[in-house]
Amino acid sequence: MENLEKIQGEVDSVIYRNDDNGFAVLMLKWEDELITVVGDMGNVEEGEELVCTGRFVTHQKFGEQFRCEMCERSLPTSPSAIRRYLASGVIGGVGAVLAKKIVDEFGEDTLSVIENDPEKLIVIDGITKKKAMKISSEFKTTFAVRSLMIYLNSFDIPASVGIRAWKRWGDSAEAMIRSNPYVLCIYGIDLPFVKADAVAGALEIPRDSENRIKAGLSCVLRENANSGHTCLPLDRFEKISCEFLGIDSGQFKEILDGQIEEENLFYYYKQKRPFVMLRDFYKAEDYIARRLSVMRECSYDNKIDFSEVIDLAEEQNGIKYESLQRKAINLALSHGFLVLTGGPGTGKTTTLNAIISLYQQQGLNVMIAAPTGRAAKRISDLTGFEAKTIHRLLEVKHSDGDTLSFVHNENDLLDCDVMIIDEMSMVDSCLFEALLRAVSITCKLVLVGDSDQLPSVGAGNVLKDIIESGVMPVVTLKEIFRQAQESAIVTNAHRIVKGEHIDLTQKDKDFFFFQRLNYTDLQGLVVDLCKTRLPNAYGYSPVENIQVLSPTRKGPSGTVELNRKLQQELNPPAAGKSEVKTPLYIYRKGDKVMQTKNDYDILWKKTLDDEKTESGAGIFNGDIGIIIGVNKILRTVTIDFEGRVAVYSADMLDNLELAYAVTVHKSQGSEFDAVILTVFGGFDKLYYRNLLYTAVTRAKKLMIIIGSKKRVEFMIDNNRRTLRYTCLKNMLKELKDDEADEQQAFEL
Repeated sequence: MENLEKIQGEVDSVIYRNDDNGFAVLMLKWEDELITVVGDMGNVEEGEELVCTGRFVTHQKFGEQFRCEMCERSLPTSPSAIRRYLASGVIGGVGAVLAKKIVDEFGEDTLSVIENDPEKLIVIDGITKKKAMKISSEFKTTFAVRSLMIYLNSFDIPASVGIRAWKRWGDSAEAMIRSNPYVLCIYGIDLPFVKADAVAGALEIPRDSENRIKAGLSCVLRENANSGHTCLPLDRFEKISCEFLGIDSGQFKEILDGQIEEENLFYYYKQKRPFVMLRDFYKAEDYIARRLSVMRECSYDNKIDFSEVIDLAEEQNGIKYESLQRKAINLALSHGFLVLTGGPGTGKTTTLNAIISLYQQQGLNVMIAAPTGRAAKRISDLTGFEAKTIHRLLEVKHSDGDTLSFVHNENDLLDCDVMIIDEMSMVDSCLFEALLRAVSITCKLVLVGDSDQLPSVGAGNVLKDIIESGVMPVVTLKEIFRQAQESAIVTNAHRIVKGEHIDLTQKDKDFFFFQRLNYTDLQGLVVDLCKTRLPNAYGYSPVENIQVLSPTRKGPSGTVELNRKLQQELNPPAAGKSEVKTPLYIYRKGDKVMQTKNDYDILWKKTLDDEKTESGAGIFNGDIGIIIGVNKILRTVTIDFEGRVAVYSADMLDNLELAYAVTVHKSQGSEFDAVILTVFGGFDKLYYRNLLYTAVTRAKKLMIIIGSKKRVEFMIDNNRRTLRYTCLKNMLKELKDDEADEQQAFEL
């Protein structure tokens, strides 16, 4: 760390402290003056001695301050510092008056007495033996937290990691980490494996230790889960793990067998080929398979023909449903267990409106859910019926960070007779498991989605697996209605999914292509369209109506570089405009941003129409918001996620990105008035048909592709669908086959 300085002094006062992540702003006595120090310093208190490593910076509003990168702490030693430390409220029940009495009695030995000989405190008026023991106990707890922070800080591990560890293990956290530093990689602590390896190296823990290999196996599976896989073939898993950990096949098999026996990992066999799964994904896919099988039995077809009811609905609504729409409506009413799928313009929303309306006419309580806030808002706008995100419907509970839990589950079911899930292609295995746990087995279930789109950001391929398993009736709408045929967005989307090349020369509809064969011209056109041409021609806001998409984050046409260019033009630095810097981005008021990881603990508030406020927790992967405030001194950012206002502290910014440009994967479930897609350069594996199809179907009114015609044609020709290792389809088919065998045996 070059150009860093060290300063040492006593904490005079703590101006601000976030106990959840360790960020603090304090005044430090240094060389006979008070200076402002900001950074991740943990639960610092007045009177503590700090050695801070960092650099002096000048804030335009608050002047000179010291940005602390690393903080070493020690307890106060002088009587005056000890008195200030105790008077700061670090120990419950000890205020300024009592702190002075204790220090006057014991001087510089005060803290030693509190820790080791608390019974001596009873000589002080107002301290009973019970209170003395309580003071000692609270001090030891505080001391343990401080000791943990100091220990982790020596390995350049941020205070936020220590706080998560402390919340999970309490007083035993440091001892646990010293004996097995790899616990920091799991249990929701989320320290990178290489960091834990560094701690283990300093402790001279062998690289072939059982704890290292156990954690390493979990990290390999978890890393692949981040790419969408709920499992890995055993042979592939062994090869990756041995290379990653530097171990041989014998060591791998020995530890794996133990993990399987302890049910930390699971085997599942597909056509006699073994796959390895983490516990949460095995439990999720196994539960989904068993639950859908039971629900299918409960939702048997009652054989009633609802054609006359559908005829009446057509007459009342002035709509003529085509044959597949009628089939879907009839199945929903008679069977109550259905997958409704189809491309854009095929009438999914019209069909869904009829299904919801007829369910309600039967007196059934219908709930509609979608995986994201934007998807929920979109289906609400299209159908006129209230929809909520799945997370909001289930009500997220605060947890210890490594497990996702909800208020509604099998012990507290949702009060609904019908559950309709829109944008089902985006729903991952663990989220679908949670939803199924919260509905009764007799609840009717209608899944709506487009299986030609990209699979969920989270692990799993639920919609595709359900369709291919044959466990639920599926109706695929195919007819493009006349009004939709007038849109080149719709007709081109259908051509793309069929593998047909599209006409990129047309300039008179809602679909445009601009050939740009160097990065400078491509970036320049993207910026010009967002900043000038589309706002002038259509009145579109670059933030609210236009979305730039790219297949990749990296490279000159990737989202990171495009975001920098767009921010510079659309929201440049200005006098009086505060900003916060991170290693990747600078954030300013007015910036468009996206959450990149589910965080179930972020608190938000929403102002309702009647001026009342609603509070909740959870901002999720793919949520897009606008920065409405930046506090540079506290390094906090206030973001409005479509009415839900949340305050982000410094460490939370790691899960945030600028969102003027986002990857196609991150745009799933959203629709935008205008979409600009860059298609140029990058790895071939990122350019394939259903990624282009997904990008095109994000556009509501205007679709613009910029780049290479050959690259567009390559994408259409490349039908490499996103391969995901999952076990759900096989589990579903296995249970269905078992039921068929049982039925056959019964009939015999």
